[in-house]
Amino acid sequence: MGSGMSRGRRRGFGAGASGGMLPLLALQVLIEYGRAGASRPPVTAALLAGNALIYLRPGALDGILPSVTRVSFNPRLIVENGDLVRFFLSPFYHLSESHLFYNMTSLLWKGIQLETSMGSVEFASMVAALLGLSQGIALLLSKGLLLLGDYTAYYDQYAVGFSGVLFAMKVVLNAWSEDFVYLHGMVIPAKYAAWAELILIQVFIPGTSFLGHLSGILAGLVYLWLKRALNGPDPLTLLVSSITKVVTWPVRFAQNLLWSAHPQGRFRGRGRVGRRQSARDTPRGLWRCPACTYDNSVSTDICEMCSTAREDHDFSLRQYHQAGGTGELTVDEIRRRRLQRFGR
Repeated sequence: MGSGMSRGRRRGFGAGASGGMLPLLALQVLIEYGRAGASRPPVTAALLAGNALIYLRPGALDGILPSVTRVSFNPRLIVENGDLVRFFLSPFYHLSESHLFYNMTSLLWKGIQLETSMGSVEFASMVAALLGLSQGIALLLSKGLLLLGDYTAYYDQYAVGFSGVLFAMKVVLNAWSEDFVYLHGMVIPAKYAAWAELILIQVFIPGTSFLGHLSGILAGLVYLWLKRALNGPDPLTLLVSSITKVVTWPVRFAQNLLWSAHPQGRFRGRGRVGRRQSARDTPRGLWRCPACTYDNSVSTDICEMCSTAREDHDFSLRQYHQAGGTGELTVDEIRRRRLQRFGR
């Protein structure tokens, strides 16, 4: 949640004449994902694209997607009517181009850092958990204020936007940071930046959803507490990981087929030249020459590349010594025998 509906009704919603902020947002995304060595986290990219498409509503999406008035977060309608559409979809709707721009630039910066450090599966499960927690806490707070002091303003408020999740992500990102940040002329510890930003946004932009932003901060704190309490991968991460494995199984199966069809190493005749490996790493049916690392068939006891005797075959080794072999070849001798072999 981020902005109240009153601002949205004045400014309009959806595809209209761009004020230049969306091209600037696209440029920032291209710069971040186009940098050499960039990690290019896919979940962050999907979230950016999804929020932008919902706001622009291009082509057939305009007739498929529900309107902003249908999905706006309203505690009364969600509690009394069980309207889960408002609960789950309201974070992905934005009221204006500037609303979308500021939220998505924040998501771009936070998402890349968190997804790169956590991994895509855990990051996706974290975003889902933070979304559910922030929305649920907003419901509890608005209902609690109504019961305690008859504060109907929060209970009847309409709000949309991804900023509740972004506040939660800020809490997670800065939880163990010892750095300081510069925020509107103040230097404060990074771990308290979300609280300072909560107050400053409310002072400078009164139309924003204070309860939604506060719920995001509390959701981030609850998420960190649950992570410490569980002391391991949370069930949602395991679920996302399992679904990912099932979905990507055909791709991994095709990759295994390609690798098996193109084994590593340089083939020559009936053997191949590979790295120095232990005997147990050598493929079955072959033995690796200790002098030149050529893989020979077990049917022969003398290396086809450099004529070194097979060390693990006692009878052939004795036979080779009786023929005048020493079992040890110099580098020059190996080079001479290779040239002699391929020069024939």
